[in-house]
This record gives sequence, C-alpha cells and structure tokens, in this order.
Amino acid sequence: MSLAPPAIMSTPLRERSLAPDLARGLMLLLIALAHAHMFLAHETTGFRGYAVDGTALDRVVAGIQVLFVDGRALPMFAALFGYGLARLADRRLRAGVEPRLVKRLVRRRSAWLLAFGFSHALLLFFGDILAAYGLIGLVFAGLLWSRDRVLVRTAWIAAAAHLVVVAALGASAEAAGHANAMPTIVEDPLEAVFMRLSVWSAMTSSFYIVSVLPAFALGIWAARRRVLDEPSSHLPLLRRTALWGIGIGVVGGLPLMFADTRLWHPGAVDGVAVYVLHSVTGLAAGLGYAALIALAAARSGRAAGPVANALAACGQRSLTCYLLQSVAFVALFTPPAGGLGTRLGDAAASGVAVLVWAATVVLAAWMARAGARGPFEVLLRRLTYGRA
Repeated sequence: MSLAPPAIMSTPLRERSLAPDLARGLMLLLIALAHAHMFLAHETTGFRGYAVDGTALDRVVAGIQVLFVDGRALPMFAALFGYGLARLADRRLRAGVEPRLVKRLVRRRSAWLLAFGFSHALLLFFGDILAAYGLIGLVFAGLLWSRDRVLVRTAWIAAAAHLVVVAALGASAEAAGHANAMPTIVEDPLEAVFMRLSVWSAMTSSFYIVSVLPAFALGIWAARRRVLDEPSSHLPLLRRTALWGIGIGVVGGLPLMFADTRLWHPGAVDGVAVYVLHSVTGLAAGLGYAALIALAAARSGRAAGPVANALAACGQRSLTCYLLQSVAFVALFTPPAGGLGTRLGDAAASGVAVLVWAATVVLAAWMARAGARGPFEVLLRRLTYGRA
C-alpha cells in the first residue's frame, strides 16, 4: 500500500535548503569523533570513556572532545531529526494528504527506523542512536501536532528526567571503578552480539530517550518557524542561540574536562555532579552548533562553494554515511578484523575518525555529481511509502 503519491514522496535535491543538510554533514564528524574511542580496549576510563593513562597527546585530544564533542553531537542530531520530521509532515499536509495518513506515515517510517537501529546494533555497534529516534517517532509522534507550550513543557520534563538518568549512570560508573564497559573488543562473535544488544537495549530504553526528546521537541518548534530553511529571516535568534548555547556548553563542560584528563581528581559525589552538568549543558551546545551552521548557510546563500556542497551532499545521505562509519570502525578496530582497537590510543582513534568521515564526504559528493541518492535513504523511503 502506498501512503503518498509519487509527486510528494521526497523533496527534490535542487529544492532542499542548505542549512539542514550542511548541519547534518558536519554533525557526522562529531558523531565519528564521539564513537571512535568506544572501540578501544582501555582498562580504566573517565566518565566519557577516554583512557585515564593515555599519553599527553591522548589527554589533550580527550579534553577537546569532552569539551566540544561528547554529549554535544547527540542533541544536535536530535534537534535536526525533530526538525526534519516536522517538515516532512508539513509538506504532506500542504500537498493535501489527510492528517490520519500523515500520522500513519510518520509512525511507519519510525518503525522502520527502529528496525534499522536494531540491525545496526546486532551487526555492528552497541551505541546505535537510530532506534531511539524510531521509538520517539512512534511514541511521541503526537508532538508534531501539539501546541508550542506543550513542546516547551515536554522539553523541560524530559530534561529533568535526563538529569536523573545521567546521575544514575555516573553513580554506576563510580561504583564500578570506571572499568571499561564498552563491548567492542570481544573476540567471540556470539558473545560480542549478546553484549552489544544488552548495552544497546539498556541505553536506548533509558539514556538515549531522555537525551533525545528535549532537542527533538525544540527541533519541531524551530521547524514550524522554518528557522533552518529561511535562516536569513531569523538572524537575531540564531546569533543568540549560537552565542549562549555554545558558551553554556563550554562553561558546563570544563569541570568534566579537567576530571577526565586527570588535571583534577574530584571525589565520587563531585565527579557525578560534573558529569551531570556536562551532559545537561550539552543540549544548549548542540542547539548552538546548529544555529552557528545556519548562520554560515545564511551568509553563503545559494552560492555555496565546493566544500559546503560536499558537506551538504553528506548531510543529504546522512543515514548511509552514519552506517558506513560503523562499518569502517568495525573493520579497522575489532579483533576479528583490523584489530587496531587494542593498539591505538584516543588521539590516533580520533585521527582515524576524521579520515573515515572525510571519506564519506568524498563518497557523498561523488554520488551527488552522479545524481544518486544514498542506498539506505532509498531503502527507508521505499519501506515507508511502499511501491508507487
């Protein structure tokens, strides 16, 4: 059964706004940096999973990523997800599709996204975030039609729940002596699958949901005002969001940066407190990053250069590029394959992450020149809409 006529199945690439795609393309760099070190075989780590006994360069890289990447990429991704889903629903409604069919479309797409996330965790990476987006789309699709005050109230309630969950995770890490709990360096394939699914299911049902929901709701709020589609019309809002959001993220991230790089040795209670502070201020930083990219898009207008166009091509194929990152990391880091996870430090892993991300950008740019969409975007679209 087709849920929409072919003419409105997707937005033609030439009509897409630059800012959302540019933000997704750059966001994938942060995702790669946040995930690469999770494939390393550290015995003892800080709150964000970096080695406590790394070299000076490892600690510098870990400090930079704690301050600017970890806990900042996920809220940015979540806001873009909410923004995109709201724009998808709005386009269908404007094209004359009945509201009940639009809701069915959103939930069907979310169900398939949940299936993609399960497959991702089953085969590749326990830190999958697709399933969390799928769950939110299934359970909270009604937010797409809620009033603004409901969106803001939902964001506040979810942020409060986020504090509780993060505090519990921090206390658990302290109780375990910060032993590395990453199930990526496991040689037995069946044991690796079991560990990946165990961690993935626990993280998706608790941490990721409350981490994603606040930014998801605010992304819907921004989509109603077309903030990223028409950034030139919202410059004061974007400037304030970029300045205050990134500033709050940096100030809130400094204490954990000092703790995880061992420049400061807090007690158990103080350690959990700065971990919570780092996590909650990441929401502001993620929104600030999205606003900063929108400002850059507004300045360049339609006359984007080759680099911006390549990054936007990556953003247009963000699902494919996101999954390709995990394929590359598994091939390079895990024991049955490249085995680099037992030999590299945090700085080297981040270097690998940058190279992998750059390779996906080059691939996406080549696909754009060839007029090809991402294969996983095509698959998700076909599963969502059915055969036309």
